[in-house]
Amino acid sequence: MHWDVKKVRPLDDYEIYVEIEDGRQGVFDLKPYLDHGVFCELKDKAYFNQVDVILGAVTWPHGQDIAPETLLAELKPVVPAGLGSG
Repeated sequence: MHWDVKKVRPLDDYEIYVEIEDGRQGVFDLKPYLDHGVFCELKDKAYFNQVDVILGAVTWPHGQDIAPETLLAELKPVVPAGLGSG
């Protein structure tokens, strides 16, 4: 679907870089979630770095995931390489 994630990469400071199937790209900040429920486990950087895409969703091995509507609402857009002004 148009909101499916096709690529995710962990970044410093508990952020992830995300590419969406429709071409959008951005950075999602997980810091606000790290003290809540199942997301506490993500404080372990080695575990945080195991982020992956499964069936179009951002997930971790123990079942943590980001709802697509949350991901899109809070995604800080980035300009794809080669498309910036210059």
